[in-house]
Amino acid sequence: MPREFTRAERVSDAVQQELAVLIRDNVRDPRVGMLSVTDVEISRDLAYAKVFVSFVGERDQKQIDEGLAALNGASGYLRKLLASSVKLRITPKLNFFYDESGRRGQHLSALIDMAVAKESPSDTLDSEES
Repeated sequence: MPREFTRAERVSDAVQQELAVLIRDNVRDPRVGMLSVTDVEISRDLAYAKVFVSFVGERDQKQIDEGLAALNGASGYLRKLLASSVKLRITPKLNFFYDESGRRGQHLSALIDMAVAKESPSDTLDSEES
């Protein structure tokens, strides 16, 4: 039996897709640059939305904070654009947050690669002789 999706989940997906396009086409602030909208969590009453973004390219914490400040500053404008493109009775208030899962995944991948590299060929030869 297929899983039923709640209205909040369906609205969340629609808002995520539309926000990605709206930010790309309408936000001209250089602090924002290129980004990816990774997730949107909408409250059950559809009044508030947490928008998680990750920035493309290497950025330090100061640049990430500036980009988030620019996005949160433009949230009213983006909400107005969102209201005109997604037909909802209530357009959610947007709050932007940085999604660290990409950075954390890269760090864990690097740690795994280092652990595999430390397991040198001589270690594998010792285990083959046994």
